[in-house]
Amino acid sequence: MTSRRLLGPAVPPAVKFVLAVMVANAVGFGIIIPVTPALVMELSGQGVSEATAIGGWLAFIYAIAQFLFSPLMGNLSDRWGRRPVLLASVGGFAVDFLVLALAPSLVWLFAIRFFAGIFGASNAPAQSVIADVTPPEHRARMYGLIGAAFGLGFALGPAIGGLLGGFGPRVPFFVAAGLLAIAFVYGWAKLPETLAPENRRSFDWRRANPVGAFLEARKLSGLGAIATVYFLWQLATLVYPMTWSYFTIARYGWSQSVVGLSLAGVGLAMVFMQTIILPIAVARWGERGTAVRGIIGASLSMLGFAAATQGWMVFALFPLMATQSLVHANLTSMMTRRADATTQGEVQGFASAVMAVGSLIAPLLYNPLQAWFTGSSAPANIPGIAYLVAGCIGFACLPILFAMPRARA
Repeated sequence: MTSRRLLGPAVPPAVKFVLAVMVANAVGFGIIIPVTPALVMELSGQGVSEATAIGGWLAFIYAIAQFLFSPLMGNLSDRWGRRPVLLASVGGFAVDFLVLALAPSLVWLFAIRFFAGIFGASNAPAQSVIADVTPPEHRARMYGLIGAAFGLGFALGPAIGGLLGGFGPRVPFFVAAGLLAIAFVYGWAKLPETLAPENRRSFDWRRANPVGAFLEARKLSGLGAIATVYFLWQLATLVYPMTWSYFTIARYGWSQSVVGLSLAGVGLAMVFMQTIILPIAVARWGERGTAVRGIIGASLSMLGFAAATQGWMVFALFPLMATQSLVHANLTSMMTRRADATTQGEVQGFASAVMAVGSLIAPLLYNPLQAWFTGSSAPANIPGIAYLVAGCIGFACLPILFAMPRARA
């Protein structure tokens, strides 16, 4: 597929930068997934079951920072513009990966993951760029392109990480730092500001925190229902980054390279779904109807992973798993319809904080479950327990979506 077909001539330059950053972020994030268990085991001296629990706490620290700082990032972008906040985030991520590559102990690993969560709170201004430059009826497609960019990077990252892991578990972290440094230089040269001066508003600390963001969001009709679905769906899908490497190693004995290739397959399926299927689905079923179908398909795939006894069954479920790509873009587009031009950053910051709550709970839920039911003292060996729970959480989103009121014009 050519880049022109992927992006399309109507994609604004600022969105193209966001897409490029998403690819770089996803490659950087994906590169380290296959080798993170090895690095955790190296620094802790523990086995894979214990490393699963430690990996969960690392994700918890990251999520705390995102929860605390997402509203701040969104409000800062409403005051000073999207460009400075996004560039600071990309540059911070580059430094984060570099320090992770040099981390001498688990204490360093935990400290750096907290700072990474702060820089990772840039999701709010990145999503706001789309709302700044795109009319509401085309936002689902643009958010789909962001998901496709992430999927493309996620397809490349784990495959590269699995191969680079053969040279040592720290090598992929150096490569990830270099990729994000390149993205920072590109953004410094090419990223325009998308928030018009007349749409900027004064910064208010009372609104730039999770509690204040929640109180402001309550004033917008229907936002609470979308936020609830956001939370549940984030909690369900986080089963993959929390447990996939540990799950496939424990269940099927996969190597780092096979783990990387499996994630690459998922990424490619996501790219196809979000560039080809998503626009067709939205045109036929609308944003809500498309999200519902994506939730059903992806939740069924989670239950399938829980039941799969052979590695080939996992790969056979990838097309069904990829339907989760139809969900987030449409939920985000539905949310932007409930905010005006001056509060897009704030609303996206609130959304990111809600998703961060899911990120706080996920490692406390999935990783202990995974560690317990794959450990030596488990009452029964159930490596797929986390995916069984995640599938049930996904299905819990459906009645909320069905009952949600439509946005007023």
